[in-house]
Amino acid sequence: MAGGPKATIRNITEVHWKEYPGHHGGALSKPLVDADELGARHIDYRISSYEPKAYVERHVHAVQEQIYHVLDGEGLFEYGDETRVVRRHDVIFIQPGIEHAFYNTGLGELVFLVITAPPTDE
Repeated sequence: MAGGPKATIRNITEVHWKEYPGHHGGALSKPLVDADELGARHIDYRISSYEPKAYVERHVHAVQEQIYHVLDGEGLFEYGDETRVVRRHDVIFIQPGIEHAFYNTGLGELVFLVITAPPTDE
């Protein structure tokens, strides 16, 4: 079916690491499912890897919901006026309007999945 619905299969090694705006010190992500390359309309799915001392600065989303699922490592997650240590197997759900930041304060890589819906904050 030309132009109709499709499925895409890709291996994680086929996707290049990117340092998005507001990410610093080796805070890298691979956009595995996104609007730009795959045409995703309802979800953005990434894997992120932060070197020690890397972080994403405080920011807030107007309409996007996010899930961070920590696969390995540990760090500090700031949200609103709170700070919490997060580590492997922690799952963070962030509603729109919550200012947040994520820092790798551990000794090794902080690796986590990022699921965002919708893909843009408009």
